[in-house]
Amino acid sequence: MLTLADVVEGAGGPRIEALENEPVREVVIDSRQASRGDLFVALRGERADGHDFVSHALGRGAIAALVERRVALAGGPAHGWIDVSVSPATASPLAAKLAGGDGLPLLIRVDDTLKGLQRLAAWWRRKIGALAPGLRVIGITGSVGKTTTKEVLAQVLSVRYRTLKSEGNYNNEIGVPLTLLKLRPEHERAALEMGMYQRGEIAAYCAWAQPHVGVLTMIAPVHLERLGTLDNIQLAKAELIQALPAADDGGVAVLNDDDERVRAMAAMTRARVVTYGLTPRADVWADEIESRGLDGIALTLHHGAEKRLARVPLLGRHSAHTVLRAAAVGLTEGMTLDEIVEGLRRSSAQLRLTVLEGPHGSLILDDTYNASEESTLAALNLLAEIEGGPRVAVLGDMLELGDVEEQAHRNVGCRAATVADYVVCIGRRARWIAQEAARCIDDPARVRACDSNAEALRALREIVREKCVILVKGSRSMKMEEIVADLSAGNGAHNADARAAAMQRTESA
Repeated sequence: MLTLADVVEGAGGPRIEALENEPVREVVIDSRQASRGDLFVALRGERADGHDFVSHALGRGAIAALVERRVALAGGPAHGWIDVSVSPATASPLAAKLAGGDGLPLLIRVDDTLKGLQRLAAWWRRKIGALAPGLRVIGITGSVGKTTTKEVLAQVLSVRYRTLKSEGNYNNEIGVPLTLLKLRPEHERAALEMGMYQRGEIAAYCAWAQPHVGVLTMIAPVHLERLGTLDNIQLAKAELIQALPAADDGGVAVLNDDDERVRAMAAMTRARVVTYGLTPRADVWADEIESRGLDGIALTLHHGAEKRLARVPLLGRHSAHTVLRAAAVGLTEGMTLDEIVEGLRRSSAQLRLTVLEGPHGSLILDDTYNASEESTLAALNLLAEIEGGPRVAVLGDMLELGDVEEQAHRNVGCRAATVADYVVCIGRRARWIAQEAARCIDDPARVRACDSNAEALRALREIVREKCVILVKGSRSMKMEEIVADLSAGNGAHNADARAAAMQRTESA
């Protein structure tokens, strides 16, 4: 188990023998989540400084805090202090205090708490690797589908292996280290999601995590405003497979054969390449894909001469690629197709989309977490697969699409017109959706362009006068959960429970 001696040493200080018997239960960055035996890391954010909450964390029982400066502690609990940058001067007095039964809670000063957290996580990953040489880490990245892939993959791996997975979408410079610090010697596999906003980030995550397997979902124009071109996105995502060990050392790159840019990454890695897709060209492939609406999908998995029917509680035919990723990794890790099918059957990883009850018994497909062209088209395809009355697509702006944003919105508009009976658009960019939908639909009056959520709700009250299937989707900043909350209000505790579960799953975004 992680101890305070590990924390001090991993953060850059000396090994203090007196701290070796002080276990650290969890590492937290929110003082409200701190409890007895935790390490609180005081991070500086855009809106808050964790140093202002050190006292609160210690008051809740945290055994130590990682800080950049001395802080005022309410009530003034006695505490130890070690500055890892001048550790020889502070270690001996601290050791004497600890030997005398004093010195905790402990404040550990580093020059930068974020870098200190990352340094500690990398140190701990190396230590766990020495203690558990059989541990294999699987990194997952791509423009779309990372979180659901991670959840399904972890469920599959857990049929045979003791598996750690990233919580929620802990996929950034804070989330990856926090996940690594949950590793224990008993873990045999770890599934880590890796997101990125710019070049070099995934390479850094790999330096800390030391993955053996890299999974690439797809390359799409997401974050184009930051990275500029699809070529840059491809290069940023390729950092994962470039960091993998060579094939002879157990490295495996799991690549989407149906995505030309991902398929091309086979030339960028020393690892063994395993492909997945919807044609027999791939090493692991699927056909006979059947959508069963809200009951999930069924498909036939193929690997070599073997094939198995899999029934999976994931929504939409597009989920076949998620299934294939999990199956491909399971096979590389020595699992049988029967074990993989059992893990897929157990899966409950429909994280982002929540089904709620709306007016007149309508079904609301709440997919308000975020939006890109690819994810919105997939959501519209799901809408087309569900029976239950007229279909209504409520679509908001899609952000961070760079130079392709107009064409992306127009692509969505035409698809929405072919799928939905009514299209309600919200926002300046979504007017492109409305324009294209009005051009493609039989009756342009069935398309509404709105400037606000309130205006959209007024339109929906006119439209939804019977049982409908209503998709609500847009970028996070559009706050389209307000529309879902209004439409689902008064429809029972089930909706409240579903919304609470969805918020808990995505609140770390």
